[in-house]
Amino acid sequence: MDAKLSPDQGLNFSGIGLASSLAIGLGAAALILDRMANRLPWQLTSLTLPLLLCALSSAVIGFWVIPLLQALKTGQIIREDGPQAHLKKAGTPTMGGIFFIPVAVMIACIGSNFATEVLAVCALTLSYGFIGWLDDWQILRRKSNKGISPKMKLALQIGFAALFCLWLMFNQPANITNIALPWVSFSLPLGILFWPLAGFVLVAESNATNLTDGIDGLAAGTVAIAILALGAIIAPTSPGLMVFCAAMSGSCLGFLAHNRNPARVFMGDTGSLALGGALAAVALLTNTLVALFILSGIFFIETLSVMAQVSYYKATKGPDGKGKRLFKMAPLHHHLELSGWSELQVVAVFYVIAAILAATCMAIA
Repeated sequence: MDAKLSPDQGLNFSGIGLASSLAIGLGAAALILDRMANRLPWQLTSLTLPLLLCALSSAVIGFWVIPLLQALKTGQIIREDGPQAHLKKAGTPTMGGIFFIPVAVMIACIGSNFATEVLAVCALTLSYGFIGWLDDWQILRRKSNKGISPKMKLALQIGFAALFCLWLMFNQPANITNIALPWVSFSLPLGILFWPLAGFVLVAESNATNLTDGIDGLAAGTVAIAILALGAIIAPTSPGLMVFCAAMSGSCLGFLAHNRNPARVFMGDTGSLALGGALAAVALLTNTLVALFILSGIFFIETLSVMAQVSYYKATKGPDGKGKRLFKMAPLHHHLELSGWSELQVVAVFYVIAAILAATCMAIA
């Protein structure tokens, strides 16, 4: 009798295929970029080796950590007003950021020989991961979707951003307050206005990646693409931070071994806030905010969809206190799901868009 794949088995195979394709693509890209820059790919001071080491380490460690998270009953609480297809994910362990973020930080520190700027970015990344952990822990403790209050979360984000900016103010590279513009040999002098912008970028980027983390493999894959491209762009001037970017990209890929559809673990705010903070911190240190804006196109659109949904609902609110919705559900990836797209279709399209943005950004740089 011929064996037939069940729908779940077919979905699992597609999830593996998508994650594997991304891993192979980014691994090949790292190798090519190293060869083009005359870097030895088997050294830690390259894009390739940190990426591969972190990918392998995160994937292996995940097999030990995920059962531990299950034993600790860290099952995700699913929103009842979200896509109904997500209700079956209830109980999937969350807080996955606790194992793949530290892996990247450790290898990045070793690979960069504990460079000062790498230590600073790692500290900011772990600080934002700590905020996310507090939020995840409160959600699990209360057994609801409400973690720490939005005001508390924002206050902590601003506080750690202020500390990072304070460090940056006294250890800043030359002309860091002049924003470099692509295509022209001109920079935008912001002076003292740079510092509130820097704080805003840190908070906004971390929240944007957090909003993107709503479908299996979506945030991990798109961040892996964006941060590897950022590492390639800054490589000539900031080799230590290049190693950090490669390591973080690799850790995201290793996490995808467990987070691809159907996910065995979610990164939670522990992972998503840390990833956004890492992207923003590297861009601020290397004066690549324009590149960050392009690379964060997916995260930017996801955030805009939420802002537009809330604004439209408030603007159309009637006497009954109810307004109209611009999207079936925000962020955008949920709207696409409710419009008939499968999770895998959304993730695949977003991966392609992220890759196009990355290629465009590197071409400009």
